Amino acid sequence: MRNNKRTAAIFLAVLIIFALSPGTSISANGIAGKEEAKQKKNPYANAEITTKIIPAPNKTFGYDILLYGKPLVHQPNIPGLPGKEGFTTKERAKTVAEFVVKKIRNNEMPPTVTIEDLNKMGVLK
Repeated sequence: MRNNKRTAAIFLAVLIIFALSPGTSISANGIAGKEEAKQKKNPYANAEITTKIIPAPNKTFGYDILLYGKPLVHQPNIPGLPGKEGFTTKERAKTVAEFVVKKIRNNEMPPTVTIEDLNKMGVLK
C-alpha cells in the first residue's frame, strides 16, 4: 500500500513537471503541445463575410464588413488617419475592405490597418 502511494506521488510530480515545461499544455483532451493548443478552430475561416461600400463626408467612401449579414466593422473614414473623410474612390475603399476581410479570415482580431498597410495598397492619394 505504501509503495502504491509513493508511486502515485512520483507519477503526479512527473506529470506536473511535464505539463509545466515549455511546449506543452493540459487540456480536457489530455496533454498536448502548445502548437496544437494554438490551433483552435478559427471561427471566421469559412464564415459568411461580406463588404459594403458606404458614403462618407465630402463625396468620399468608407466600408462596412458584415458577418452573416450583421455589422462587424463600420469604417466610414480612413483607418489610422485623423478626420472624418473616407477614401477618394469606391475602389480604394473596396481594396481596404478586402484586406480587412483577409485579416478576419486569418483570425487576426481586431483587424487593424496601419498607415504602412495603406501605403503598400496604394490607396492614399
